[in-house]
Amino acid sequence: MGELRNRMSRDLEIRGYSEKTREAYLYHLKLFTKYYMKAPNQLGVQDVYRYQQHLIRDRKVSYSYFNQAVQAIRFFYGKTLSVSWDINMLPFHKQHRSVPVVLSVEEVTALLDAPKFPKHRAIMKTMYSSGLRLNEVRQLSLNDLDRDRMAIHVRAGKGGKERYVMLSQNLVEELNAYIDTAKPKPSTWLFPGTNPDVVLTERTIQKFVQRAAAMAGITKRVTPHTLRHSFATHLLERGTNIRIIQQLLGHRNLNTTAIYTHVAKNGAIETQSPLDDLKAKGNPEKA
Repeated sequence: MGELRNRMSRDLEIRGYSEKTREAYLYHLKLFTKYYMKAPNQLGVQDVYRYQQHLIRDRKVSYSYFNQAVQAIRFFYGKTLSVSWDINMLPFHKQHRSVPVVLSVEEVTALLDAPKFPKHRAIMKTMYSSGLRLNEVRQLSLNDLDRDRMAIHVRAGKGGKERYVMLSQNLVEELNAYIDTAKPKPSTWLFPGTNPDVVLTERTIQKFVQRAAAMAGITKRVTPHTLRHSFATHLLERGTNIRIIQQLLGHRNLNTTAIYTHVAKNGAIETQSPLDDLKAKGNPEKA
C-alpha cells in the first residue's frame, strides 16, 4: 500500500490538487483499503460498489463525505492505476440541497458587535464584508490587503483559485485597530494563533462565532459560513448582479450562487400571501 499511496500522492500533486484535497483523497483510499484488508490494486468495481453500500447503510455518511470518497477512489483507479474498466461506472450520491441559514441585517449587526476581543471582531467582519470562506480568512496575510485599490487578494481559494474581493472602508478601520494592537508580521498570517508563525485553527474560529451568536441572542444555528451566506443574500437583496456575486464568492458554477435567490427577500419571500387580501368577515347572524 505504501508504494501505491506514494504514486497517488504524486499524481495528485503534479495535477495541481491542493494539499488539503490530497490529504482527504489519501485518507479515503486508506479507509477503503482498511475495509477489505487488501491492496486496492487487488480490488475491482464490484468491491467498490459494496464499499459504497457500506458507507450509506452502515456508516450513514453525508452525501458530501460519500461523494468525496467516490472522487478519491475514481482518481486512484482512473489516474494512478489507469484500469481498463470505466471509472464513470462508480456513481455519486444524489445531492439533497437545503437552503442556507441567513441572518437579517439587524442580526448581523448584533453578531459582529458581540465579541469583546478585537481579533474576533476583525475576523468576523472580514468574513461578512467580503464573503470569505473560513479557510480563506485564516490564510490571509497583511500583504493581501490592497488599501490603494480597496481590495483583498484571496490566495487560498477553493480549488487553488485566486481572486480579488472588495475591502470595506469600515473593515479597514476595524483592521487598523486590531493591527495596531496585535502587530502581525506582513509576511505571515494576518490572524495567527497563539504562536505568530502558526495559523489560527478552524475550530477556534467556529467556537467564538458560536459564542458571539449566543451573546447576541440569536437562536438560529450560526457558523462561520453563515456570514458568507448572509453576505451573498444581502448583496442580492440590494440588487447586485448575481454574476458579480458569483465572482466574489469564487463559485465555479452559477447554479451554486443561484441558491441565494430562494432566501433573498426580493424573491418569493416578498410575494404577498393571498391570505392578506382576504377581508375579515363575521359569521352571519342566525335567523
